[in-house]
Amino acid sequence: MISILKQYWGYDHFRGIQQDIIESISAGRDTLGLMPTGGGKSITFQVPALAMEGVCIVITPLIALMKDQVQRLRRLGIRATAIYSGMSRQETLVALDNCVLGGIKLLYVSPERLASEQFQVKLRHMHVSFITVDEAHCISQWGYDFRPSYLEIANIRKLLPGVPILALTATATPRVIDDIQEQLQFQQKNVFKMSFERKNLAYIVRHTSDKQAQLLHILNAVPGSAIVYVRSRRRSKEIADFLNSQLYDPSAKQKPATYYHAGLDHSVRDDRQTDWQQDKVRVMVATNAFGMGIDKPDVRLVIHMDCPSSIEAYFQEAGRAGRDGKKAYAVMLYRPDDHRKLEQRIASTFPDKEYILKVYEHLAYYYQMAVGDGYGVTREFDIERFCRTFRHFPVLADAALKILARAGYLDYETDPDNATRIRFLLSREQLYMLSEATPREELVITTLLRNYGGLFTDYAYISLEQIARNCNLTKDEVYLQLKALDHRGIVHFIPQRSTPTITWTQRRVETERVVLPRAVYEDRRELFVKRIRSMWLYCENNETCRSRQLLSYFGEERSTDCGQCDVCLHATSVEEGEEASFVREDWDEAKKKILDQLSDHQPHPVEILDKIGIPSYQLHAALRELLNDEVVAISESMVMLLLEDESLLTGERL
Repeated sequence: MISILKQYWGYDHFRGIQQDIIESISAGRDTLGLMPTGGGKSITFQVPALAMEGVCIVITPLIALMKDQVQRLRRLGIRATAIYSGMSRQETLVALDNCVLGGIKLLYVSPERLASEQFQVKLRHMHVSFITVDEAHCISQWGYDFRPSYLEIANIRKLLPGVPILALTATATPRVIDDIQEQLQFQQKNVFKMSFERKNLAYIVRHTSDKQAQLLHILNAVPGSAIVYVRSRRRSKEIADFLNSQLYDPSAKQKPATYYHAGLDHSVRDDRQTDWQQDKVRVMVATNAFGMGIDKPDVRLVIHMDCPSSIEAYFQEAGRAGRDGKKAYAVMLYRPDDHRKLEQRIASTFPDKEYILKVYEHLAYYYQMAVGDGYGVTREFDIERFCRTFRHFPVLADAALKILARAGYLDYETDPDNATRIRFLLSREQLYMLSEATPREELVITTLLRNYGGLFTDYAYISLEQIARNCNLTKDEVYLQLKALDHRGIVHFIPQRSTPTITWTQRRVETERVVLPRAVYEDRRELFVKRIRSMWLYCENNETCRSRQLLSYFGEERSTDCGQCDVCLHATSVEEGEEASFVREDWDEAKKKILDQLSDHQPHPVEILDKIGIPSYQLHAALRELLNDEVVAISESMVMLLLEDESLLTGERL
């Protein structure tokens, strides 16, 4: 195994529990591996896949990550391919046939494709080494991202008796750990778990009424690459524009910021991620669509402008900072009305059942789908047009459709993300003998062959922008040339399509016969409420070490505080240098407000300090330091300023 690791990845040894997991799955034992973000999960199945006979089936819901890993493996000389929703039947057949013939070592599959008859027929003829289930928490109804399509994995196991299964996840509570093994039908419990503790990562909750000002201040205080997470696509652009206006330096080699969300063109997302990874851009402002599978170890800051809906999501996103082992910060910007906003997500994520049934009925009207029709039918879905037609709010309609999908009535694909793909239909010899191609077609063909490999045996993802640059043509001109080549049977050209789709997984029934089981609605809502409240409790608990709070949530107890989060710094008065100054400034501001309140040097009831309007943990920490420095005194429930030094009132000595 070490020789394979060295040959393809250049490492001399495994990290953490990688070797334990590899040895377990190689011995044919069902295995669950819990590795936090950045722990090197992919190595645990890619290495044994190369060492063992046959093809490793990798089930993952992340299409973008799937494509990225396939491309990386191919660059390493490893035969890998993928099938997922949105691919043509011909593309899928080529990929599956290559697996049957034994030329593929890793086959990535989206969970939605597992139930297709085409896949299951071909699977019976494959020599499968083992099954890998990435993001395994998605199979548990107690997990924060339960996906019904994952339940099909149990049926796949029946088609492959004796084939072991490797389940991997970065975030799972003890209840979810047990449920994963039960749902995947483990022969016996077998868990390898890394500590979720990140010793180099300081977790900070920054209470502020002006998030943009604090964001700017923190980025100025801590140098290095950063990710800023926001909840909406519109907000990602707004914050990026704000940072570019405030941080722009004409002499700097870096652009201050760019933004990323699922609504952008695939090539635009790729270009922006590449610029950020290559340090051409310092800050990536993004929705949660960004981050899965990114390979940038030197991120110094992950800042959340808005609270995620669960500790699991926050932990995973925050964990993208400091993967190189050096000091990094995960900062949550929090203001009082965030509590109310978190609570509002409960109603917007779980609308009333009557409303959900109304959306189901309106969907049938929208597509003129009669009762008894629709099974297996897929339609492109413009949610904005749908909502305008039936006067729905998009957020509520989207939530209703997702619940109908979990109940088994629909497959609602919100982000197909099908990149442009191409494959030559002629052999290389036939292509060289081609005499009817125009000069532009020849130029495009030559560029394809120079920049992309394997085009005669499999489909490859291509960038029209890159081809256009190399050919000195416009993107539209390249598109027209490829369409012409496709029309003449020289290539099979599949343009990008990112329009959401809806597929009926059952025949349409009368609205009154739609059933939303307790497990789909009430139980899920109850779990969501608990996660929301765990999130705001984390933000508002300023007495317990942040790291301790997070570890406790995942069932891991520690006996010592981290010593570097905002709570620990406030409690111990430990200075960490200029980079950490932003952590303590709210504390310093609290001291200034106390001194302003006592500036008349007269005794006041201690209760007067409660009216200053700052969080209690800041007040207590600041007051404790002022008492220790004998700047103020408390006697018989009265407090007063002792010193006459006016510099105290301006904060110059704080």
